Amino acid sequence: MLRCDWPLRAKRRRCVVFGRGTNNDQKPPTPPGASPSPMTPPRDFASASSPMMTPSKPASVIGSDLAIVGQRITLVCQSALVIAGEVSGDIHGDDVTVGETGKVTGTVSARNLSVHGEVNGQLRGETVALYATARITGDIIQKNLVIAEGAQFDGRVRSAKDQSDWQPVLDANAHRDPNA
Repeated sequence: MLRCDWPLRAKRRRCVVFGRGTNNDQKPPTPPGASPSPMTPPRDFASASSPMMTPSKPASVIGSDLAIVGQRITLVCQSALVIAGEVSGDIHGDDVTVGETGKVTGTVSARNLSVHGEVNGQLRGETVALYATARITGDIIQKNLVIAEGAQFDGRVRSAKDQSDWQPVLDANAHRDPNA
């Protein structure tokens, strides 16, 4: 898989980096006997305007018409989670996407964390990707960080010293209050 640390835009099936394109009439040479294959941008930044990434596993979805609010709420999802609504609480998941209409107030911990919407709180992840529509107020602890042009971020960034700095706790029992 191609991994880029800068934003890409697809333009006529070619990758354009930082808006510098080539002449549209010019085509790359094709070896004799080979059929040209179109270039596609990497999945990470295939489209900065897309509402959310398509997870490889079935996703749990918090729809745009749903708000989860309360005190001391922790959501745990062992597979993919897509947030298009509002969550006031902490989130632990394997693959978490905050969609363009999504809003989270709390800490979000995930192995893969993609943000297209708004987060007020700490982000922790092995890979944290902030897309062009992301609005973040809070600190980021990460192993890999990708920030698209246009993303808004107000906070500090720290590289994870070890896996325990970013790893989500996916056992729901670990979050239960023993006094409840």
